[in-house]
Amino acid sequence: MSIWPQLRRSRTVRAGHATGRVLRCGLMDTMLADLAVSVVLCFDRSLDEDRLAAGLARALERVPVFAGRLRTVDGVLEAVCDDSGVPLDLYTVDGTLAEAMGRVAAAGAELVDRVDAPGARTGAGPLLTVRVTRTADGGTVLGCSWHHAVGDLHSFMLLLRIWSAAVEGQPLPDAELVSDQDRLLEEVLPAADCGRPGFRVPSAAEAELLAREVAAAPRANRTVQIAFTEAEVARMREEFGVVAGRRLSSGDVLCAHLLGTIRELDGDSVERMLTVPVNARRWLGLPDALIGNLLSEVHLPHRPEDGPAALAGALRRAVETFPAEHLNLRANLGFLAALGRSRLRECVPLGFDPQARRFSFSNWSRFGAYRVSFHGHRPVFFSPAANYPLPWVCWTVEGFRGEGHLSTVVLPARLAARVRGAEGRAALHRYRRAADELPGSAAVLPKVV
Repeated sequence: MSIWPQLRRSRTVRAGHATGRVLRCGLMDTMLADLAVSVVLCFDRSLDEDRLAAGLARALERVPVFAGRLRTVDGVLEAVCDDSGVPLDLYTVDGTLAEAMGRVAAAGAELVDRVDAPGARTGAGPLLTVRVTRTADGGTVLGCSWHHAVGDLHSFMLLLRIWSAAVEGQPLPDAELVSDQDRLLEEVLPAADCGRPGFRVPSAAEAELLAREVAAAPRANRTVQIAFTEAEVARMREEFGVVAGRRLSSGDVLCAHLLGTIRELDGDSVERMLTVPVNARRWLGLPDALIGNLLSEVHLPHRPEDGPAALAGALRRAVETFPAEHLNLRANLGFLAALGRSRLRECVPLGFDPQARRFSFSNWSRFGAYRVSFHGHRPVFFSPAANYPLPWVCWTVEGFRGEGHLSTVVLPARLAARVRGAEGRAALHRYRRAADELPGSAAVLPKVV
């Protein structure tokens, strides 16, 4: 018996006609053209892959860019809606759904066919892949990977909602493609922003260090998943809110608590920077139906001696004043345009600075993953998949069955072991009480802290 998936069927899903529409990728899209994002949705029922394929074909009619290919013309990256299609592979596995969920964040889990982003930017591969894995106990793992140049998480979740509606026979949500993202941003961005771009060009010496960091990442780093109950987070919100003097969100307090606790366990008392991506659509008055990369970032200093409440309060203030003081999309465009498209691959985001232990916190909650339905069944688990294990990165989503919160953090191996140990568990769950019911994620996923 093997817990590893066995391929049973392969197909390519197409809308059935090509619009031929060409989308000019923006400077920030091009910056992301070597990156793929992968997620899994787990269902405790068997899903019919034929119905899934038919629904996906209808969704691709509405969002044809995901079935297209990339090309470069006169130095400009373009996405061509040529209906080349999306590979959808069916696998079976002898293991259980719980065993599959326990491997989601592990390297080599083989639950997602990760998009080859560098290869795809030349037109050599798909911009979206889908893997359906049937488990021996009747569960289904839906693994999806997409090319970051064609959209952010918001864009993928919109595709997922359209796909779900198509399978369920419901009206399809709207989706809007942007022919030229840089031109759109020029039209909607304020004349001035914070003036601090979110990218930098490292020196030759630093570029070599970063390259070594990337090459060593699978050996040097480990992924840790941490489950929090709603009660824990409610206590944080109450305590931190009193100190900060303002109402705080769950994301605010989780970010502050995680960062403060991890640095405490690491014995790190130096001031560091925090990067938090923010969906800029609402702030810019853009429709939710817009497909593309429309993220900005908040960058904040973190001094451990200030305490987590101060950081949570600073993060809340930054989000509340985001357009006026923290929006940096125009600064990004100016920086990248001055550098020139031919040199964009020399850039790195400010959030990628492992030598400085710069922490990046992405809040994927409230994107509606647990409201998606296929054949009347909603996922019991949603998680980022084993993307490249670069350190000091965190994604937070809802936990098992949408209850509580689940944070996936990539850390250096020794620190990850400390976080998983008794000291780490006690520090991370200092707001848990003996009478609290354990989160579902902790009960189902054996390696969750």
